[in-house]
Amino acid sequence: MRGFDALVEKFSGFDGLPLLLIRVFLAPIMIYAGYGKLQLGADVGFFEQFLADPNVVAWFGNPDWGLGLPMPAVLAFLAAWTELLGGWLLLFGLWTRLVSLPLMFTMAVAAGTAHWDNGWHTFPEAKLTVPWEWRMDLIEEGNQRKTAAIELLKQHGNYGWLTEAGSITVLKGGIEFAATYFVMLMVLFFYGGGRYFSLDYWLALRYRDNVLS
Repeated sequence: MRGFDALVEKFSGFDGLPLLLIRVFLAPIMIYAGYGKLQLGADVGFFEQFLADPNVVAWFGNPDWGLGLPMPAVLAFLAAWTELLGGWLLLFGLWTRLVSLPLMFTMAVAAGTAHWDNGWHTFPEAKLTVPWEWRMDLIEEGNQRKTAAIELLKQHGNYGWLTEAGSITVLKGGIEFAATYFVMLMVLFFYGGGRYFSLDYWLALRYRDNVLS
């Protein structure tokens, strides 16, 4: 064990690398999600570009085919800018712990409103990857739809070309991705942006040096 502890100690200087990889993984996902909810670059007025897309607002508020949330324009605006700005802050490792909190909240809301009724798995896996899937019926239905889609494509489409880079699948839309992002953000909340690879580290180092000098 002493030898192993010594080996771990030698690599302790790289303990910020996993946190960097988590940040680099999450940042483009959040940035893309936030940007897609806004009208930036659209043919609308200058100030309207900073508001949530009307289609997103409608989806947030409609109780029949959407999420049925109250104040959809406000919530869509907050979700969009939380993801967009939060993604950029994660990328540079600035205010990492602080920004992880609203992003965790956003992922929890997404899991509870948009995905919970679809169970855990994102795809209708033939073999479960976790034992706590609570919508087995959707897995069975999803696989039936997948089989039907494959048969239709084989009969009426160029199936070989369509599946050249991967097989056809059907989304089930469970909370799997949102829950995974939530856990990754929780790691950043507790451990921060990491040594050497985040602005937080260098700002804290400079602040400490100024206090001690």
